[in-house]
Amino acid sequence: MRHKKIRAAPSWHRGPECYDTVLVNIDKSHEGMESMDVACVLCFFSLPCMNNITYPCTLIHWYDCIGDTPDTLTGMWMVKPAVLEDGHKHFAVIHVNSIVCSTHLLPVFSQQFVPSAVSCHNSLDLYHGFYVNHFADHHMFELVRTS
Repeated sequence: MRHKKIRAAPSWHRGPECYDTVLVNIDKSHEGMESMDVACVLCFFSLPCMNNITYPCTLIHWYDCIGDTPDTLTGMWMVKPAVLEDGHKHFAVIHVNSIVCSTHLLPVFSQQFVPSAVSCHNSLDLYHGFYVNHFADHHMFELVRTS
């Protein structure tokens, strides 16, 4: 399998911020999307512990699945940014090894024209629903598919 970079940069090459989305393994007893959740990576860091062991971690913002099955029209799972009961975003610190791979999210567009201000750098903040694009590559297609 080829390697992909997962970016979490407040400024990318003196340009806009760049935060990639990933699939995170949450339940190895299931397969496909039922074993994973979507998250946006905000930063990478390591936590030093005893015996000179460091734990590579990442700060993420969770996304919740919309429904228990893929969308009937597109066949893609739908997600939305996770929020807590108090309305704040649901953040977490996870071990880097729980990241399965990067993923491509497509905004759920309305019938209106997409404003020219929307770009790949701000679409995660401007839209409230997304499709998990498992058609992006063969690996994603096989990974997200449930048996």
